[in-house]
Amino acid sequence: MTVVAYVPDLMDRSKLAAAAPDVTFVGRPAALVAAASEAEVVVVDLDRPGVLDVLADVVAAGARVVGFAAHVDASTLEAATARGCQAMPRSRFFRSLPTSLSP
Repeated sequence: MTVVAYVPDLMDRSKLAAAAPDVTFVGRPAALVAAASEAEVVVVDLDRPGVLDVLADVVAAGARVVGFAAHVDASTLEAATARGCQAMPRSRFFRSLPTSLSP
């Protein structure tokens, strides 16, 4: 499975890398668009600036897009869902990480 992620937080990155050792991390949201065309799953931290701006293009690239945000940030989770992302609270994403990454 090919996983591409924009997850700047080091603790979150380490959890993701433990579940998907071959994950490719990108350094900025705009880089997701090109990388998504080669991925089966794209993981994004929805709380980061610029992610919602590129989300529709990332979804259009054809990969399954999974995003996480703070559970209290309903507007971000709703906006991501409206753009085609499978958006969920951070705690749920990491609790069900292997399932969340399934293509």
